[in-house]
Amino acid sequence: MMIEITHLQKLYDDTLAVKDISISIPAGVVCGLVGPNGAGKTTTLRCLAGLIRPTAGEIRVHGLCPIEDQVELKRNVAYVPDDPPLFDDLSVGQHLDFVAQLYRIADHRRRAYDLLERFELLRKYDSAVTSLSRGMRQKLAIACAYLIEPPVLLLDEPLTGLDPPGIRTLLDSITQYAGRGNTVIISSHLLAMIGDVCDQVWMMHGGTVRYHGATTALRASFPQAESLEQAFFAAMTVVG
Repeated sequence: MMIEITHLQKLYDDTLAVKDISISIPAGVVCGLVGPNGAGKTTTLRCLAGLIRPTAGEIRVHGLCPIEDQVELKRNVAYVPDDPPLFDDLSVGQHLDFVAQLYRIADHRRRAYDLLERFELLRKYDSAVTSLSRGMRQKLAIACAYLIEPPVLLLDEPLTGLDPPGIRTLLDSITQYAGRGNTVIISSHLLAMIGDVCDQVWMMHGGTVRYHGATTALRASFPQAESLEQAFFAAMTVVG
């Protein structure tokens, strides 16, 4: 399995944000992580990325422990948060150059140009990130993640600020990326938009897993639902 989570818990002061989560996600899968605000989605992703330490439980991402193998984990996992931190004193192109230098990616320039062109940022190559819209900043962060080519890509609300063509470009790129054997977890409230690219759905509520399995199985469980989004709400009603 590319991702294995066993009895994961995360406690903030007296609040248990994540409660005894155990799931496995294989390679080559796009998993949609969905649930209401406060469900524990971002906390879980940050644990997977090694950014926060779990209170209890075990995690293996590409065979690595986020706590014990932090350096190697960063070579194999890219995490793009909801509001990605960028460097105000660097241009768009310099961000990709910096990432290439940091990860020792040789001859990166052609791939960097291709990524910027795909996400309609090439004309902004020499622009400062402070001049970019929210959606453009999001696309730049995602382009930087793709440049690394990690086996595991964690995207937390990546559709924020994107226009419809940008959303379609991103979703198509995710499908292609997983098709090369990589694993993608995409957290979003917009299940109607991400549903078509997801092989699995991972539903969280109140820090617990309410459903994890094949997207087709969720749809089959609620044949009266006309969409994956309707199946999600039906499932939350049943298990809530």
